[in-house]
Amino acid sequence: MFTQQSIRVKEESQGEVTHRSRIVAVDDVADNLFLLEAVLHDIDDYELTCFEDSQEALQHVQSCPPDLLLLDVMMPELDGYEFTQRVRADNSLPYIPILLLTAHHESSPIKGLDHGADEFIRKPIAVDELSARVRALLRLKKSVDEQVAMAQQREDFVARLTHDLRTPLVAANRVLEMAVNDGFGETPEPLRDMLRSVISNNSNLLAMANTLLEVYRYDAGKKEMAFARINVHRLATDVVAELAPLATGRSLELRMDADPSLAVSDCWVMGDGLEMRRVITNLEGNALKFTDEGEVVVQLFLLEADQVAIAIRDTGVGIPQGEKQEIFNRFRQGQHMRAGSGLGLHLSQRVVEAHGGRITVDSTVGQGSCFTVWLPRAAL
Repeated sequence: MFTQQSIRVKEESQGEVTHRSRIVAVDDVADNLFLLEAVLHDIDDYELTCFEDSQEALQHVQSCPPDLLLLDVMMPELDGYEFTQRVRADNSLPYIPILLLTAHHESSPIKGLDHGADEFIRKPIAVDELSARVRALLRLKKSVDEQVAMAQQREDFVARLTHDLRTPLVAANRVLEMAVNDGFGETPEPLRDMLRSVISNNSNLLAMANTLLEVYRYDAGKKEMAFARINVHRLATDVVAELAPLATGRSLELRMDADPSLAVSDCWVMGDGLEMRRVITNLEGNALKFTDEGEVVVQLFLLEADQVAIAIRDTGVGIPQGEKQEIFNRFRQGQHMRAGSGLGLHLSQRVVEAHGGRITVDSTVGQGSCFTVWLPRAAL
């Protein structure tokens, strides 16, 4: 059975109506809902929506997120614990404070808090206590929303700034390259060397700006990808060929080492070829960057016939144990002097996750690292 009742309480101050916080209450006992209505009716600015059916209530919350949830613990279908857990597991929802209510002494506040609730009250409910906890949770909601809004504003500003930086950097490099190539008359060799250095620095800055913009697109859910069947064996082979001169210049060996039993036809996945190329290029480039001697090996193998793995193994400096848990975090720079902006690995992880895969790292300081990308194989 589904029952929905709404109470709208207005506060008039000099003829103006203020914003009403929206509260959803869920309890399979109608009398309990009537009690909540009676209590909250006298509190200004609250819009209360009551449900007896927890499934209907969850659908309402998902389609129209409230500012606060009041949940009875003991309910058929979805109890308060499972309801809370589902709300917290839904990443599309904003933060919603949750207050659990129960008349059963065996109900566990610890279990409720562990499932994601913010407060826990036992019945019979004291009116003053309920009112105070509701006010406190709504203040918490307001504070969290303000922080999220500020963070979003910063993200939008960085995205706009990054986008605007790209055009002058590209234009400046074109002019500098013309000067290097004597486009404005013969350029003295010392000046030519300085111009090449400026071009290189501008190119690094442009690459960083592009990476930052891509990270923003993924985090904001604005990244559009063109999925098609791609062969990661061929893709990895192409990237190895592209980076071979870089390896040779550093006296390193860069090679493919696919499982002999693995056929090229076994390595098809569904994905965006440009994005996956970005991931493999970044991982191989990092391996070369942090390896002074030895080799970088790209390995391919299958796992349980439904996943294909691409492993990039190096003999470089390795990663300290304490850094491995945070290495994929945004702007997380390693302690090594060659560490970059801390965006490349974060972006690689976002790309791989967008393809339904995962990326792992195994490393020992002084012996090297192995980054492995696991991707679901495409249906034959």
